[in-house]
Amino acid sequence: MNKVILTGRLTRDPEVRYTQSGIAVCTFTLAVDRRYAKRDANDGRPTADFIPIVCWRKLAEICGNNLAKGRQVCVEGAMQVRTYDAQDGSKRYMTEVIADVVEFLGSKSDAQHGGQSNYNGGSQQNNYGNGGSQQRSSAPQQNNNFGPELSDEEIPF
Repeated sequence: MNKVILTGRLTRDPEVRYTQSGIAVCTFTLAVDRRYAKRDANDGRPTADFIPIVCWRKLAEICGNNLAKGRQVCVEGAMQVRTYDAQDGSKRYMTEVIADVVEFLGSKSDAQHGGQSNYNGGSQQNNYGNGGSQQRSSAPQQNNNFGPELSDEEIPF
């Protein structure tokens, strides 16, 4: 089984492109803190992994229009490893997550204020599916189970 669930913050604004056949593809990088990382090895800050995320079709357009650097999201999808030949003739490997579902956590203003959450028990969380074989509702859903609160010092970017 190939299933990945990640919660983190965008390191930059998402980039939306279109294939020659007009299919939208959105890419962004998600900073995900390691739960049990040694803080002393990184000047007291938690260590993060930077995971490339790829969304397709309608999900790509939704992410491109609604996400921005610093926004906290939960991504559900599958890990993909692909290879390509570099200009110098060497074989390169690329590992990325192909997103099926992206849940927007917090609010848009959270990203603008360095990730500080204004959650008061009634915020909405948006759950957008990719429309693949495990199609999910693209309507906003109420969910009060948010990830851990992060201070400005804990955000790795």
